[in-house]
Amino acid sequence: MAFPATQAYLTWVVFLVAPPSALGASDRIAIGDFAIDRNEVTIGDFSTFAEATKLKTAAEQEGGGREWGSGWERRPGWTFRTPYGEPPLDTLEPAVHVSWHEARGYCAWVGGRLPTREEWRLAAYREHGGGSAAGFVTGTTYQYPTGATPEGANTNDDDAWARHAPRGATRQGVNGLYDMGGNVWEWLADREGGDALTAGGSWWYGPDKMQEESMQWKPADFYVAYVGFRCAYDPKS
Repeated sequence: MAFPATQAYLTWVVFLVAPPSALGASDRIAIGDFAIDRNEVTIGDFSTFAEATKLKTAAEQEGGGREWGSGWERRPGWTFRTPYGEPPLDTLEPAVHVSWHEARGYCAWVGGRLPTREEWRLAAYREHGGGSAAGFVTGTTYQYPTGATPEGANTNDDDAWARHAPRGATRQGVNGLYDMGGNVWEWLADREGGDALTAGGSWWYGPDKMQEESMQWKPADFYVAYVGFRCAYDPKS
């Protein structure tokens, strides 16, 4: 799938305000000298942020997000609140139609940041102990974030989810993390010019996109139904 160049959006700034202690952010898993959200940021999580900071996303400003049809086609009314033009079945579904800039703003608001490629690799594929109760072996590197096989992930294979799966519905993966493979691509901190890196694949792709070598660069101002994110944290966070 090609990712055509998109028009740059005006830079926006999120003023840091102290998020409420009851913010529904995912719990965090420690991996070496950083921690990462157990789950993807949800519609409910991002809604709390948007309301508190008065954020109007680019998808909302530009008339809706996009999906792949005959190229990237805009869909009126598709935003993080209504990912397919109508209220979602569950606000625990991942927040999509969010650009890299908006994802970074959310992570800063909750005291974190986007994970780097190296952090993603360590968290998604190498077991550090958080997934031992689910049968993952500490010190082992796995081919998929779900282990030796992609079974249990939300991809375009036959599974229980037509599109997005809500938080905690798929198989728990390496390090006790959910949806590091499948469900939605996730923004990483890494940049290359106007592009940012995404990892993990999505429900629209096959299991091969869950693997490390399948990470993709996408325009940082890109927002579609297939891309979400989670946050990482430094020890002081």
